[in-house]
Amino acid sequence: MSDESHEAAEKEHWADNIAKKVVEEKGGLPEYTIAAGITPSGVVHIGNFREIITVDLVGRGLRKLGKNVRFIYSWDDYDVFRKIPANFPKKDLLEKYLRQPIVDVPDPFGCHKSFAEHNEKMVEDKLPLLGVSPIFLHQAKKYRACEYANGMRDALKNKGKIKGILDEWRKDELEESWNPVRVFCEKCNTDRTTITGYKPEYEVSYSCECGFSDKFDLRKNGIAKLQWRVDWPMRWNYEKVKFEPSGKEHSSEGGSNTTAAKLVNEVWGYDAPFHVMYEFISIKGAGGKMSSSKGNTIDLAEMLSVYEPALIRFLFVRTMPSKSFEISFDGDVITLYDAFDRLERVYFGAESVSENALEQQKRIYELSAVEVPKALPFQPGLRHITTVLQLNLLDEKKTFDYFKHEAKTAFDKNRLRTRIACAKNWLAQYAPEQFLFAVQESPSDAALSLAPSHKAALSDFANSAKDSDSEDVLAEKFRASAEKNGLSMKDLFTAAYLLLLNKDRGPKLFQVLKNVGIAKFRALAKESLGEKAE
Repeated sequence: MSDESHEAAEKEHWADNIAKKVVEEKGGLPEYTIAAGITPSGVVHIGNFREIITVDLVGRGLRKLGKNVRFIYSWDDYDVFRKIPANFPKKDLLEKYLRQPIVDVPDPFGCHKSFAEHNEKMVEDKLPLLGVSPIFLHQAKKYRACEYANGMRDALKNKGKIKGILDEWRKDELEESWNPVRVFCEKCNTDRTTITGYKPEYEVSYSCECGFSDKFDLRKNGIAKLQWRVDWPMRWNYEKVKFEPSGKEHSSEGGSNTTAAKLVNEVWGYDAPFHVMYEFISIKGAGGKMSSSKGNTIDLAEMLSVYEPALIRFLFVRTMPSKSFEISFDGDVITLYDAFDRLERVYFGAESVSENALEQQKRIYELSAVEVPKALPFQPGLRHITTVLQLNLLDEKKTFDYFKHEAKTAFDKNRLRTRIACAKNWLAQYAPEQFLFAVQESPSDAALSLAPSHKAALSDFANSAKDSDSEDVLAEKFRASAEKNGLSMKDLFTAAYLLLLNKDRGPKLFQVLKNVGIAKFRALAKESLGEKAE
């Protein structure tokens, strides 16, 4: 690579860089199928979302190159139900369906047709909000429709070769009785079966632990499916997948991606998709990776309760798939909103960055945005929203009314409503104590114990301030009151916060005063001096 090419690649966003590599490796094609998927065996958490958004972003990179893209997402709902997730109810009911296809397990919450559909819809209903719209493929439907009969035939005919490839990476070789195909018994619907015979091309005989035995034609009866490590490469060939990432555990040497790449080439004669590995993400303070079976997960619904859609995308867009990161629900939430707003200002030329960073940051914004507005939109700061919300006792309508004169467009209004809802949820469930406050109805003991000089300075300021004053004018009057009484600004700020909020710090004081009104502050100052409020 020339120096110029290397410099261009460094400026390029990682998704665009991967898209170019896909085209270089796979050649010019009328369409590029890109893929992701998961077994809906529990909550599809934000860690799983990393695969979805990685594929979406590479798809955007391909479209930027003028390519047609087909983004498929497979629900592997014909997999076996092996373990009951920790955070699911009605475990006694679920236990009865162990070793059956996930698609046949009832929904313990009672709101969907099956356990699988419940977990699927929790994702399918949220992805459009994030600007992600894949084609969903349900593997139970495809297997039961016998779409993969030829793929299973090829696997059975090449059983020895497949076993040999898998054994290359195993400490203990698979048993001779191992088969690439599993059968669900037609009597008890479990996979506690053994294949007892195979007659080329499509006839399979089996027996089950329940005592039932039978034979069937793979083209006519969809009761069989391929084992995971064989199923994945078969579907690569079937769907003609050109790009699919996988997590760290699948991407390790000898992992499922290694064997799948060899199997798809040697059994089906197809080249494996271009591949990248993505790292785990974790919840700040929780430690370790998320696990549906353990119940320590954050799903898209919970993320969307605190982060607007573009912010969720931003988290993943700004971090290469190979880098791990934490999801935060503490004070970092406000920092992240501020960082995104700054990025947006850079995109629209309202804030400057170095020439080297400009192109990269503009692309990060484009990939983060669900919808790129025509001009710089209204940016209500999340910290300011939390202040106004608390001053209005968490009333969303009153908070919206406070800002509405600045919300000029439909985009502005939608963003404002979303941010108010997110701020309210964050205050109610996650905000650290330092961000929470309540305006005092009367001076607290701490305020009554303030030194006379502090009380006098607060009273001077309260008497000189007016509701019509701007924040800058209030600041000047505040400084004058401090100097008059021989106090530092820091000391007087602390006293003002104790009087108004019973805390030694808080949100921007003059913003709070503009919301609650000077009369309220004046009354508290009088009471602290032992005078009767008017």
